Amino acid sequence: MSRYLITCTPAHGHVVPLLQIARHLLSRGHDVSFLTSSRYAERVQAAGARFLPLPVDADVDLDDADGAFPERRGLTGPAALRFDMSNLFVRPGAAQLAAVRAELEARPVDAVLTEPLFVGGALLQLLPAHERPPVVVLGIFPLGARSADTAPFGLGVTPLPGPLGRLRNAALRTVAERAIFGGVQKEADAMARREVGRDLGGFVLDWAGRADAYVQFTVPEFEYPRPDLPATVHFAGPLPPSPSDPVLPEWWSDLDGSRPIVHVTQGTIANSDFGQLVQPTIAALAGSDALVVVSTGGRPVDALAGKLPDNVRVAEYLPYDRLLPLVDVLVTNGGYGGVQQALAHGVPLVVAGQTEDKVEVCARVGWSGAGVNLRTSTATPTQVARAVDRVRSDPSYRANAERIGAAMRDADAWLSLDRSLDELAGRWARVRGGARS
Repeated sequence: MSRYLITCTPAHGHVVPLLQIARHLLSRGHDVSFLTSSRYAERVQAAGARFLPLPVDADVDLDDADGAFPERRGLTGPAALRFDMSNLFVRPGAAQLAAVRAELEARPVDAVLTEPLFVGGALLQLLPAHERPPVVVLGIFPLGARSADTAPFGLGVTPLPGPLGRLRNAALRTVAERAIFGGVQKEADAMARREVGRDLGGFVLDWAGRADAYVQFTVPEFEYPRPDLPATVHFAGPLPPSPSDPVLPEWWSDLDGSRPIVHVTQGTIANSDFGQLVQPTIAALAGSDALVVVSTGGRPVDALAGKLPDNVRVAEYLPYDRLLPLVDVLVTNGGYGGVQQALAHGVPLVVAGQTEDKVEVCARVGWSGAGVNLRTSTATPTQVARAVDRVRSDPSYRANAERIGAAMRDADAWLSLDRSLDELAGRWARVRGGARS
């Protein structure tokens, strides 16, 4: 049995997949503690893990960032990215590290498992090996490891092969690190010097690639080629969907295969404004031969104001293990988990998301040929109608989705995670043995 500490920034989209991982580790007989916001205490305890609350200075409500930071409202583009990186992720880092250190002093662990935006993990891995446990990054967002063959993470720029592409990437990296995020990087380095006595050792958004291990929950087929990828990075395959025993909506029998099905969702967080994607999709496909199946992500069904077209079916939640095998096209704002579940079923996509990690998810959908990237967060009905028609009429999109899905179905995320942790334990024992000699 091993003892693990999982650390997680306080956001629903971060906590849910890490709780899946916690439940798996617990099922293997391991001891698991989970450090995050008190808002998630009941969920952590229900999973069977030991709950640890983040200190007040690190307990930022990422699910209501505009409420926590009214000055964030209205920011777009680089200004919004800078604000989020500084206020939501970098500044809580010192308090995150303090909480981790206090816990490690009280209860040593075999490894700290964290997600890429928990900056306290970046600070912890700067300490000498004999002063800390190994740090394992859990890749629940698109891979953020630095590479000469990829543009900086967060820009949504797809690869350009050859020397010209590498020159472009180097130029973009200079702009990102020194101009767009220059102030954020200085702030992060200054914090690192205060807390651990040295700089971060590289760009703040690349730190996960410098961790002791990086378990990325996807397959190489859905990631950009990186010949210079560190040996510490392991592709595990997507996290399996959580088991569900849903109450099916009364209209479920309408999904009988007699009509094409287009499913549209804005996920469970970025769904306060259905005018971004759900309503444009309903308008785009009104009167078409397809059934438009809408998930409101937990919002009341009547949040979709007005009379809906006859070909629309709506529910707050839908079981993806039952729905996706029936779907012809998924229209989504690009949540990583939902996109990967669709691909695992060979479902092609239309994606429209340019915030948080969604810009990178959507870029990968377009680059892989598994769907159409609308390159916006607010789509028009005309854009959606054209994109859905394109995906339905061109068989290459489904063929590419099936190709990626086959690789995903062949992967075993839990087996890969267990192997990575076992391998790390052996390697870390050798590192510490060398440090003592």
